[in-house]
Amino acid sequence: MSDYVQVVTTTDSEESAAALARSIVTAHLGACAQVVPIRSFYVWDGAAQDDPEWQLQVKTSAARAEALVQHIEAEHPYDVPEAIVLPITGGSPEYLSWVDTETRD
Repeated sequence: MSDYVQVVTTTDSEESAAALARSIVTAHLGACAQVVPIRSFYVWDGAAQDDPEWQLQVKTSAARAEALVQHIEAEHPYDVPEAIVLPITGGSPEYLSWVDTETRD
C-alpha cells in the first residue's frame, strides 16, 4: 500500500469544482486539488449522456483518503459522486513531504 494517493472526482460546473477543491485543501484533506475540464460519456437513468464536467485530482496521504472520500460524498452536488482512490507509487521526496505536512490531522 502506498503512503500517498490521488483521489479523483468530477462535478458539473467549474464553480462547483472550485468550491469543492477549496473546501478540501482548507480542511487539510488534500495538499493540492487540480481542476481540469473534461467531456464525460456515461449512462444514467437508462439514457446515454454526453456532458462537460470538471475533474478534480486531489493529492493526499493514504491515511487521509477515507476522510477525503467522506468529505466528497457529503459536499458533492451529485447523488452518486465519483470518488476513486489511486495509489501514488513514487515521486519527488520534497513534494511528498509537502503532502505529508499539508494533510496532517
